[in-house]
Amino acid sequence: MAFTTGGGSGPMADINVTPLVDVMLVLLIIFMITAPMLSHKIKIDLPQPTDKPPPLTNPPEPIRLSVQATGTLYWNDEPISEEALRAQLAVIGVKPLDEQPELDIRAEKTTKYQLVATVMADAKNAGLSKIGFVSSTQ
Repeated sequence: MAFTTGGGSGPMADINVTPLVDVMLVLLIIFMITAPMLSHKIKIDLPQPTDKPPPLTNPPEPIRLSVQATGTLYWNDEPISEEALRAQLAVIGVKPLDEQPELDIRAEKTTKYQLVATVMADAKNAGLSKIGFVSSTQ
């Protein structure tokens, strides 16, 4: 142990590094133990590459369904009743997914949400999965 006995040139400015090294080693050990516990494996089912590309087919023309604020429905710009709409949706719903056309719903800004929700529920119950919304120009 070396002590300075008086008469020195001022206070000693050396830092004791031993406690700092001790703390760093303890933190390193803690992180080495806890890091493997925090990482867990997630199984992901990725698609496998194929040599044959799928055949190119043109998608069917989308169906334009307009819902007016008065409750009137238009199927491709032709008026349709709700019962006829359910029948049309049932016919489309039995087709395979790749042959189903997209149902584009256009509602006026003043249309009640209940009317749109009913149309969406009818389409979902019929088996349609390609349902979209088109903005109204009004």
